[in-house]
Parts: sequence; C-alpha cells; structure tokens
Amino acid sequence: MSFLDTILNNLPEVQAPTEKRLAFKQKVKWTIIVLVLYFILGMVPLFGLAETSLQQFEFFEIVLGASFGSIITLGIGPIVTASIVLQLLSGAGIVNFDRTTHEGRARFQGIQKLLSVFFIILEGFIYVSTGGLRPVAGMGSLLIFQLFLGGIMILFMDEVVSKWGFGSGISLFIAAGVSKEVFIRVFSWLPSPTNPDLPAGHLPSLIQSITTQNLSQAGIDLSHIIATIVVFLVVVYTQSMKVEIPLSFGRLRGHGVRWPLNFFYTSNIPVILVAALLANVQLVANWLPGLQWLSSLVQSPNILQLIITGSFGLTNLWHTLVYVLLFVAGSLVFGLFWVQTAGLDPASQAKQIMASGLHIPGFRKDQRVLERLLARYIWPLSVIGSIAVGFLASIADLTGALGRGTGILLTVMIIYQLYQQIAQEHIADMNPMMRKFMGGR
Repeated sequence: MSFLDTILNNLPEVQAPTEKRLAFKQKVKWTIIVLVLYFILGMVPLFGLAETSLQQFEFFEIVLGASFGSIITLGIGPIVTASIVLQLLSGAGIVNFDRTTHEGRARFQGIQKLLSVFFIILEGFIYVSTGGLRPVAGMGSLLIFQLFLGGIMILFMDEVVSKWGFGSGISLFIAAGVSKEVFIRVFSWLPSPTNPDLPAGHLPSLIQSITTQNLSQAGIDLSHIIATIVVFLVVVYTQSMKVEIPLSFGRLRGHGVRWPLNFFYTSNIPVILVAALLANVQLVANWLPGLQWLSSLVQSPNILQLIITGSFGLTNLWHTLVYVLLFVAGSLVFGLFWVQTAGLDPASQAKQIMASGLHIPGFRKDQRVLERLLARYIWPLSVIGSIAVGFLASIADLTGALGRGTGILLTVMIIYQLYQQIAQEHIADMNPMMRKFMGGR
C-alpha cells in the first residue's frame, strides 16, 4: 500500500448507517439537525476580526453558502474547489478513477477530502493575508485557525447529510443561504448599509420611494423584484422539461416504466462549479497586485439598473457579453466532465438499466444496443442542457435578481430535486412494493 493510500485510509470520516436503507423520518431528522446547526454557526462571529467591509464578499456568500464574518466564512468553497481540481485533472487524463468499483469510489472520495482540507487552509490564509478579513494585531494565526475549524465542520456536515439525510450538504447550504438572503432583501425594514435613508428590503424601499416620488429608485426596486419572480418561474418551467425513454421488464410482459432524462441532464452541478471558480478567480485577483481588472470582469453588471439610471454604455455591453460567454463555456466544460466522472455517461446508464432487469421494447436485450440508443439522447442533452443552464444563470445575474440570479437558479433546482427525493422516499415508506420497485431502479 502506498503512502497516499495509508493517509486516505486513516482520514476521519462520518460513519455510514449500518441499515441498508434509512427510514424517511431518520433522514428528515438529520437533515433538519444539520440545517439548524448551519444557521447557528452562521451567527458565531470570528474572534479577533478587526472592523472591515464585508460587502465585497456578497457574491461569495451566495454561491458558496457562506456567512462572512462568522466561523463558516469559507462555506462550501474549499469542497467545491477540490471537486473542480479533480474534475479538471480527470478530464485531462492526468488522474483516473474507476468509480464503478468500491475501491475506486473510496479513493476518489478520499483524495477529494484531502484536497478539501488543503483548500480550507489555503483559502483561510488568503483571506487573512490579503486583508479581506483583517485581524486584530497579533490575532492572525488564531483567525486562520477559526476559519480552518469552520471549514472542517462544514466538510463533515456535508458528509452527514450525504450519508444520513437528503441530497448533499453542499446543495442544502446553498439553498438555505440564498433563501435567507432573498427574504432579507425583499422584506427587511432595517436601514440599507449603502444608503441609510432607505430600507434594506426592496419591497419597503419601493413603498417609501413611491410615497416620496423617487421614481428612479422605485424603478430599481421594482426591477429587482420582477426579475426575481421571472427567474423563479423560468427555472421552474425548464426544470420540468425532460425526455422519457420507454422501458419494459424482461420477466413481466406488459409492464414497463419510463426512464426520465431531464433537459438539465447535468443538473445544477455546472453552475455551482462555474460560480465557485469565478469566486476563486475574484479572490485570487484581489490578492495579486495588478489583477483588479480581472476581479471586475468576473462580476456581473446589473444591466437593468444601469439602463434605468441611464448609465448603460458600450463598455457595459462588452462586459455583459464576456460574462455570459464565461458562464456558458464554463458550464459546458464542467457539464461534460461531470457526465464522465459521475457515472452519467451512456455506458454507465446502460449498465444500470440492464442491472435493473429493464430493456427497450422491440430491441434485442443487449447492453451495447441500449448504450447506443442512450448516447443519442445523453450527449445532446449534456451539451444543450449545460449551455442552457449556464446561459440562464448568467442572464439571471445580469437582471439583478435578488439573491443573485445564479443563487435563485440553484435554489429552485435544489429544492425541486429535494422535493422529488423526499416524495419518493415517503412513497417508498408508505408502500413496501413501491420501495422494492424504486430500489430495483
């Protein structure tokens, strides 16, 4: 056994449940416990943090499920960054993992955890050393240790949700953070940190602006609220789009199911990875001298607000086009990598279908035949779906939707998927025959 394998085998981990299948109530309990703990940690301030402006990290908070100035300032950033690095290395053929075997999956997860710990330390050091989180004199090391402690807690909370709850901690923390942010930005009557004369919430600000006949501000507030509603409705509609492939049971004639392939076949993963990558680029650009222009480039302009205030120009147009291109290209690359590394490719899906005792009616029961048929759908859906989700996320950002358009898109998709998973689990608990059927799939 190599030295690396020795380290991976001795990494601390959350023990998986011994039961073959956890009860529905058990999963709900652990999901709620982790969610409550996440909100509590978000209110624990960093000891030794000097007075500093945290508004510059607003984008990081939303896409990384973080709460800046608290012990979970790093959020899911290190975990997602580790995933990005592994996907890039795997896509380039530098490292290879056979995730069809238990040993291959364990090695992949172990290396990802090891990389996550490395990025927890690195990002904590960058935040403190660049002055983004300025420590009180002599408290720099203590501040980095607190960031490390919070990052490790998020890492293991994500593992708890993945093994004992619904979905993943990464998705749960993003949805929780964005939901809180949207609620505050819509309804808060507290003074805005940027303009104390106006409420922080856009709805109270809209009411006040109308009563004081401040039409420009009223238009800005209204555009934010409408953009949020429109993004929500578009994501809900596109999320329900899918292609269904009819399959039948080999041993039960006349009985079959439909194997769904969603239009967003790669789900929200490409957007999470691209948003995290842009956040890391912004962080590094702020750290290195002379790269502030790059930090501005990867931030989305609010084109609706610029148009309302009459300040939209050619420079903003080019900035908009570059931002959309970055998001679309990044989503496409990460989407294709994800299909290959997450077992969503035609070969893996065909193997899974055959193992379930299903086959395509009218076709020979052969995995190669099924793989060729799935390839006609999976690869086009992977490409078109990744481009579409990247385009939708970038446009949503540009409209100034509350909680960022990216955040709204991710939250709606996460909650939709969580609802589907919870509904399936509940049905399986209520009906043992249905449980056996879904377990077979």
